[in-house]
Amino acid sequence: MKKYIYSFCAVAIASLALSSCKKDYLNTAPTDQYNKDVVFSTTANAYGVLNGIYRLMYSQYSNQNEGGESSVMIDADLLGEDLVFPTTGNNWFVDSYQWLMHRTVNSSQDYFVYRYYYRLIGNTNQILENIDAATGPDADKKAIKGEALAIRAFCHFKLVQLYGKRYVAGGNNTQLGVPLVATTSVEPQPRATVEDVYKQINADLDAAITNLTGASARTTKSHINLNVAQGLKARVALTQQDYATAAAYAALARTGLSLMSNADYMAGFNNLSNTEWMWGITQISDQTTYFYSFFAYMSVNFNSTNIRSNPKCINSALYERISATDVRKKLWDPTGTDATFPVPPNGSRFPYMNRKFLANSAANSYGDLTFMRAGEMYLIEAESNARQGKDVLAQDALYTLAKNRDASYVKSTNTGAALIDEIMTQRRVELWGEGFRFFDLKRLDLALNRNGANHVTTVAKVLEIPKGDPQWEWLIPQNEITSNPKIVQNP
Repeated sequence: MKKYIYSFCAVAIASLALSSCKKDYLNTAPTDQYNKDVVFSTTANAYGVLNGIYRLMYSQYSNQNEGGESSVMIDADLLGEDLVFPTTGNNWFVDSYQWLMHRTVNSSQDYFVYRYYYRLIGNTNQILENIDAATGPDADKKAIKGEALAIRAFCHFKLVQLYGKRYVAGGNNTQLGVPLVATTSVEPQPRATVEDVYKQINADLDAAITNLTGASARTTKSHINLNVAQGLKARVALTQQDYATAAAYAALARTGLSLMSNADYMAGFNNLSNTEWMWGITQISDQTTYFYSFFAYMSVNFNSTNIRSNPKCINSALYERISATDVRKKLWDPTGTDATFPVPPNGSRFPYMNRKFLANSAANSYGDLTFMRAGEMYLIEAESNARQGKDVLAQDALYTLAKNRDASYVKSTNTGAALIDEIMTQRRVELWGEGFRFFDLKRLDLALNRNGANHVTTVAKVLEIPKGDPQWEWLIPQNEITSNPKIVQNP
């Protein structure tokens, strides 16, 4: 077995994935050393493996900035203009902020992101190739298969956006994407075209939606259900500029869900029971994540060197665009002196620092983390309709969200470009810190522009990147270049 992207998580097999994978996750032992006849003998056992896959999404890999999905979320926002580092702190994630990490072939973080997603893919392929032979109700097999397909689609979607060129609607999209891994074969794979990767993503999501339709209610939001699969379909369609499909699936995905109250919006974004949250991770108190947690870097109150010296701030120009009556305005302190903003002992304060994210306490970094919310679906619906010229439908979707956040909000009468601009401002504010900005800039073929805000030049280093620049593509890690003779590096 290739030691790189195709290794199967030993703990997911051996313990049916109820606990985290150990740090020897690059185990080179072939998967047939594990008795798959036992592991996949029943749907109950297979469900345990599925639990293990989700656990990998918030496990530490090598370094403390490699905390599963949360680390990718932080990287994605740091590559944009809306998340600001006031200082270099203790240097974690600074190379991401400075546009160095993803353009360095030997970067451990670049390597982590690549192997992280292919590790998840390898595990889902094991399920998909073995679940039909398991003993158990057909309904359970369908549900497990549906979740595995959705996870595989999610991973390929993230990979192709990071390491491939952007999708261009109306083009043939023969530009290089990423290796497409849809079986458990360990043979090295070349980079598939962007078009072929998206075809597989959509095929997987369509099959996931079919399999999850009519499934029993999930026991935890850590698992993907029909609404989440539909939400992923909406995200993919938005990125492909298939706005009719994006609007339709976003509306389906939010069906039956309600937006959170203003009180919940101020509660720290750390509780998966939030009515608006569709998918995320629930952090169990005895599974402490220490210094690799999302909240060890993005919260305002955890007592880490990183938080004490480098609280995360919002782009000041974006902050000024928020209405004074909007609850979201309260998430940031423009003065840096508001004593109601909690800081850890001896923690520094800076203008525009956030309190959106609160760790469990100064002593413990755990907290639930959202991957998808109903608010995002309203924004996809609004943007997609606006880009189709369906201004009234776009105004309606935007109004539902904006009125919830701001009781004084008056329904927009903007049309065309002005309406799109209003929606995108709402999106930037609403999803701040949740890992969307790099992907939005790239899908829309926009330039990075950090000028005219509170970015510190000596910290950020990079204030502008032109649209279409090769730097929008992450470099394939050197480990993959070395071990895979079929791979081609980005410019």
